[in-house]
Amino acid sequence: MMTHEIPPPTDQLTAFSLSNDEEASSSTTLSRPDSGAELTDQKIQSHRWVRTGTTEQGKETFSITVVNGGSSSSANLQVMFDDSSVPNLSELAAVTIDDVDGCLKIPLHGKGTKYKIQLSVEKVTDDEETPPPSDQLAAVSSRHVPVKSILCRPDGGAGLAGQKVRIFGWVRTGRLQGKGTFAFLEVNDGSCPAFLQVIVDASLSTDLSKLIAKGTCVVVDGCLKLPPQGTKQKIELKVEEVVAVGTVDQATYPFPKNKPSLEHLRKYLHLRARTNSIASVARIRSALAFATHSFFQSQSFLYVNTPIITTSDCEGAGEMFQVTTLISSTEKLERDLLQNPPPTEADVEAARLVVKERGEAVATLKAAKAASEQEITASLAELANAKLSLARTVERSRLKPGLPKKDGGVDYSQDFFGRQAFLSVSGQLQLESYACALGSVYTFGPTFRAENSHTSRHLAEFWMVEPELALADLEEDMDCAEEYVRYMCKWLLDNCYDDLEVMAKNVDEGCIERLKLVASTPFVRVTYTDAIELLKKAVAQRQKFENYVEWGIDLASEHERYLTEVVFQKPVIVYNYPKGIKAFYMRVNDDGKTVAAMDVLVPKVGELIGGSQREERYGVLMSRLEEMGLPVEPYEWYLDLRRHGTVKHSGFGLGFERMVLFATGMDNIRDVIPFPRYPGRADL
Repeated sequence: MMTHEIPPPTDQLTAFSLSNDEEASSSTTLSRPDSGAELTDQKIQSHRWVRTGTTEQGKETFSITVVNGGSSSSANLQVMFDDSSVPNLSELAAVTIDDVDGCLKIPLHGKGTKYKIQLSVEKVTDDEETPPPSDQLAAVSSRHVPVKSILCRPDGGAGLAGQKVRIFGWVRTGRLQGKGTFAFLEVNDGSCPAFLQVIVDASLSTDLSKLIAKGTCVVVDGCLKLPPQGTKQKIELKVEEVVAVGTVDQATYPFPKNKPSLEHLRKYLHLRARTNSIASVARIRSALAFATHSFFQSQSFLYVNTPIITTSDCEGAGEMFQVTTLISSTEKLERDLLQNPPPTEADVEAARLVVKERGEAVATLKAAKAASEQEITASLAELANAKLSLARTVERSRLKPGLPKKDGGVDYSQDFFGRQAFLSVSGQLQLESYACALGSVYTFGPTFRAENSHTSRHLAEFWMVEPELALADLEEDMDCAEEYVRYMCKWLLDNCYDDLEVMAKNVDEGCIERLKLVASTPFVRVTYTDAIELLKKAVAQRQKFENYVEWGIDLASEHERYLTEVVFQKPVIVYNYPKGIKAFYMRVNDDGKTVAAMDVLVPKVGELIGGSQREERYGVLMSRLEEMGLPVEPYEWYLDLRRHGTVKHSGFGLGFERMVLFATGMDNIRDVIPFPRYPGRADL
């Protein structure tokens, strides 16, 4: 038995688009198995209704007409007007009605009518009198309307016809029409992949040829109009005023009409975001960052900012960028000494002699009964100045070019921080201190590795997402990592599909299916030992790897991709690695040979996440530092976390650029970060 207690949401009953075609579709009210009969007594508002029928009864009290609402159904909805809602019924003969408010009712004709439901009108609003609220299209902090808010609607913007808006953007293509009397521009403002067609009359611009040049920035006011039938556009902008134009020097503009290569684009980091693929990458990257915060905030993680400048090496690999002012200070000193040589020993002796003479003069004045108080005071001042000059002369005479030295090495006590400092390779260690006080936390920021690597998978500066889970063991750590990756994939599929289609068309046709696979498939979990056995089995079956396979190696990218793309054909989590290839802070397993570490591997990219359960036992952690030959002093604060209220905890790090690589299908990591830094290049 059907129930009326919980009617379908009214937003399912609202039509959005305007159509002047009698063949056009109607409201989703009718796109139901019951043709809307079970929606009786619901109040709805229908937008952009177009009258296509005629008055069936001409009485003064009511009129029945058929209208079409522009949805995907071919059905028409019967609408009943009376003179309380529309005073002049006769004027309905051929009008466009913008908004119709009313209540759904069973038709009065009962079984004799073909309609299952009709709309009893309570209020009619004409488009000219009350256009849709413009604030639905306005940007929050600007007077212009984002192109996305026009084109990324279910109706492609058709329902906004008649609205006056200001838009801005860059011309992707432009052409003159009508013997130069007007121009068609395809304008994109970066808010979405789509272009808005803009029509500019020659009377509005002194030179249309400047407007149509690719790369030109335009700001225009105009009215949104429905294009002629048969065109691909759903809406276009008829310009009423050209507010501003940023012209382009076509002779030097680096992006010609043909599609530039990604390698070519890397030469123009400041301009490459104007291209379709790089713009889509930027929006996908932004969405992944938003999804990251959304996921961890929804799981009650606390966001913590960890330092970029640090004195400890998280990975213990020594591949760190040093932060120092000694070099710049030394260079400045050397320039100064070149222009103003330091005092010689003779200069120092001369300064000492002056001090001696001034001292004797003071003594003489004090011994003389005729000396005034004023004379003695002046002489004392001269003595003080002589002593100050001597001190400065001695200090400057000791200046030597080069770095300050102590005990045969650089004297970092004279550096800015009073000790050696580096750019962080990870915020993990500092983050652990907050996990051991505030519960589960995460950080998201830049990290740095001084690896002299020129591969397509490495950067000197990259971003990391690093959560720390209080009271969590390795199993829970793997659960969180898997859930997070799947969440991001689902987020992109739900919120960035247009950009993903751009990447599928221009870069990697399989990127969308890959995201769907990860979003919907449980990850395989396999121990490191079992993974090695699978790889050895592949070698025995004549699978060739460039890197040798044996227990104790760190898996290479080719091994990781083989496991995900060939063996399992889905994401894989490898765990319990040999302790000899992992960091000192990872918890040693009971076998004494492995640590509770894990890596999340995905198709195309390989390793996406690395994580572990942290070593919470003070004695074991001390032993690991000693085994790896690391000095204890820089890690005393870290050991304090184990001395004072130690707690089990785990965490992981996700390479953000690798996630963007995976999502977009890009092959080179230098193309998924706005301003890549790698050996030999730090442009801008």
